[in-house]
Amino acid sequence: MTSAGAEQKGSLSADDIGEATRELKNRGLLPVTVAAQSALSKDINISFLEKKPKVRDLSVFCRSFVSILDAGVPVIAALAMLSEQTENTMLSKAIADIRIKVETGESLTQAMSRHTNIFGEMCISLVSAGEASGSLSTSFYRMAEQYEKDAKIKGMIKKASIYPSVILVVTIAVVIVMLAVVVPTFEDIFNQLGGELPALTRGVVAVSGFIKERWYVLAAFAVAFIVGIRLFSRSTPGKYLFAGIALKLPVVRMFVTKTSSARMTRTLSTLIGSGIPIIEGLEIVSNTMSNIIFRDAVIRARDAVAMGSSLSETLKAAKIFPPLVYQMLAIGEESGNIEGMLAKIADYYDAESEAATQALMSMLEPAIIIVMALVVGVIIMSVMMPMAGMYGQLENL
Repeated sequence: MTSAGAEQKGSLSADDIGEATRELKNRGLLPVTVAAQSALSKDINISFLEKKPKVRDLSVFCRSFVSILDAGVPVIAALAMLSEQTENTMLSKAIADIRIKVETGESLTQAMSRHTNIFGEMCISLVSAGEASGSLSTSFYRMAEQYEKDAKIKGMIKKASIYPSVILVVTIAVVIVMLAVVVPTFEDIFNQLGGELPALTRGVVAVSGFIKERWYVLAAFAVAFIVGIRLFSRSTPGKYLFAGIALKLPVVRMFVTKTSSARMTRTLSTLIGSGIPIIEGLEIVSNTMSNIIFRDAVIRARDAVAMGSSLSETLKAAKIFPPLVYQMLAIGEESGNIEGMLAKIADYYDAESEAATQALMSMLEPAIIIVMALVVGVIIMSVMMPMAGMYGQLENL
């Protein structure tokens, strides 16, 4: 029963009945009946249906936490409020579990460490630094800004990729329809007229017949190819292969370099500003880099800085970062304002990343259209060539 006398039912995780009863009392509830769940009454686990919180969800959580803490609300009460108002189910359950762990005596860092798959190593490190320095609100504020920057970049890439994706899907659909429906119609006409078909026409007709009669083989191959590529891209050799290819294509290289530079400098600035040592910060930054070649460069920089080298010189030696990164960083090292200089570099490359994204998408759009025109053109040519031959024969008659 609640303090207002209302009946409340639910479940909680505990080692025994006594611990469950004490937990209910700590929550301000009067236990009436407490029993272990049976096979029939046990909650159905549908965690596989739960969506992992997006970056924007985490940003809202951090912003809300800052507002509540600044209002003078205790951490435990703040977590209780956030667990109820958070829409994402997985994040809501994680916050509720963190609150329970904090109530039992764990630090906020220890409780959040149980959910690294949601909050990430960087967030937990900032919370740890905030608890140690007594500036927990500042740490969550910095983390909210970091999440918002990441969400902006991801949203920008997603928005810019919609049009090329639609064109690609339409291209594939048009080709399939032409090969499965249009070409077979003309094939019947050609068979009735007789005569030898051009090699291009025979090839297109053969492909059309294969798609029409054995489409399942093509579908199975397409699925196997996509799954194989995804699995290979997650392996170490695959990561190095695709990362290397990305850095060899001019426009793609510009995009990857600028986005990686923005993420590295932004993240490192946030970590250093929260009081985390630069070596530990570089370790965390390396885990946030999506391109494995940039990740290795940051790891080498961490090792070199640990041996006494300057960060600007080690990044320059990597030969993959733009000159502006290590030149401005060198100025920051000389002036003793590495954090501020990293933030300025990040602001610059955030804007450059947006321009690079637009340039990449602008290149993809005509490329896809050209490929579509070539494929459809080949199909049309395969149909027109025998028809032109027939017209020529009629004129000779």
